[in-house]
Amino acid sequence: MRARYESELARRRFLRADPDNRLVAGSLEAEWNVKLRALAEAEQNYERQCQADQSKMSPAQREQVLALAADFRRLWNDPGTANRERKRMVRLLIEDITIRKGDQIQLDIRFRGGAAKTLMLPRPLSFCESHRQNPAMVAEMDRLLDDYNYADTARILNQKGLKTGDGLPLAPIAVGYIRKAYGLKSRFDRLRERGLLTISEMAKACGVSINTIGHWRRKGIIRAHPIINRMQFLFEPPGPNPPKKHDRSFANKVA
Repeated sequence: MRARYESELARRRFLRADPDNRLVAGSLEAEWNVKLRALAEAEQNYERQCQADQSKMSPAQREQVLALAADFRRLWNDPGTANRERKRMVRLLIEDITIRKGDQIQLDIRFRGGAAKTLMLPRPLSFCESHRQNPAMVAEMDRLLDDYNYADTARILNQKGLKTGDGLPLAPIAVGYIRKAYGLKSRFDRLRERGLLTISEMAKACGVSINTIGHWRRKGIIRAHPIINRMQFLFEPPGPNPPKKHDRSFANKVA
């Protein structure tokens, strides 16, 4: 109830106050006392109202209430019982629950009537455990990343009927997440280990600008391999005879 919340809030404010600041501490203590009196009054009113409600119940109504309490499982599972009513039922039954985490989850439940019960539950799977990927899919992804970018890798895996740990089709972004999660070598590192060059290194090797390298790539004059998508590339070394911008043979090739 709100009175209990406000009383607890006033208590915390008082306990956090600097005891050397007597004016503030005294003010907060007075506020706490006011809230405690309001809480006591609210609890008394609640008890009086409960007693009044009970006195208004006929013997038949009392029997109906007791029957519902005895058949708690049926009432809880009844499709007509709204979730807000289930929450009220729990609040009326349970005083508090203490949770202890170990190899299992231990729940110490204290009921309002004074009874207590301890439940031992298995620990839920972590996010990584519950979303564990198929080892065969991860192995195939590792193999495909040697020759394909993320989009093509996802397309081929989907064609093979392989899915994510959630049972969903592969998307390029999922390929990136899974690669990182399972420590697979990046596409960039794979291509660099094969000796492929960045666009700046390729331009320097050919003695031209990076704009020219981009133009040559689009014309198919040089061989390029996409990294993650088809916006970034690494290039195969030009060899001992790189193309020249103003060679007649080159001009005929790009024409």
